[in-house]
Amino acid sequence: MPPTLLINDSAQAAAEACGARIFELLDTAREARGVAHLAVSGGSTPRIMFEWMARQPFDWSRVYLFQVDERCVPPDHELSNYRMMREALLDKLQLHPDQMHRMAGELDPATAAAQYSDEIRRVLGTAPGETPVFDVIHRGMGPDAHTASLFPGEPLIEDRAGVAAAVWNEKLQQHRVTLLPAVLEAGLRSLCLACGADKAEALWNVLRGEHDLKRFPSQIAADRTEWFVDHAAASRL
Repeated sequence: MPPTLLINDSAQAAAEACGARIFELLDTAREARGVAHLAVSGGSTPRIMFEWMARQPFDWSRVYLFQVDERCVPPDHELSNYRMMREALLDKLQLHPDQMHRMAGELDPATAAAQYSDEIRRVLGTAPGETPVFDVIHRGMGPDAHTASLFPGEPLIEDRAGVAAAVWNEKLQQHRVTLLPAVLEAGLRSLCLACGADKAEALWNVLRGEHDLKRFPSQIAADRTEWFVDHAAASRL
């Protein structure tokens, strides 16, 4: 599936369009298999999307939520992706506790990654040696073209066997847990929400520049991703 570029008038419009597409894809997956598995990312624009999704009359039954990545902080920490997601979306929904699967950022990073890998395999029913397949994976992109918590130069970008891993970001001086490339590539549907002028150069490099995953991690699965952007992010295309 070639990349689909959807340019919107504003970040709000892009967030709403991405959220609406997620609903559509979840409905399709649930109709086909009875359940749907969605992995989502954090960030400022995803918060807009989550707040919009929380206001919509969507049936969340049999939808299971996962995180694409998380900072290694407690779940009530101001930097926690889970806290943002809970405030923007989860607190407004009537989900069964089993429907939300978060990365335990309060644990030792390696322990959190190992536990999360096991949890994903268990919930998705992934056989040993196989890669878990999410119905929908929602990602973002940083101004440096990172995606999930796979930053430029990260050795794990070459990992095509693992599910989740702990990473250390030297620039931010921060431990994180992230899904790995094999899982990001295996998702049945991949959506990226990227807005703002600070994303313009990265978006050009990812979609029009040379193929170099180590420099531009957002090129992971880029050729089969639906890109939801605003005019500012698309200004160089």
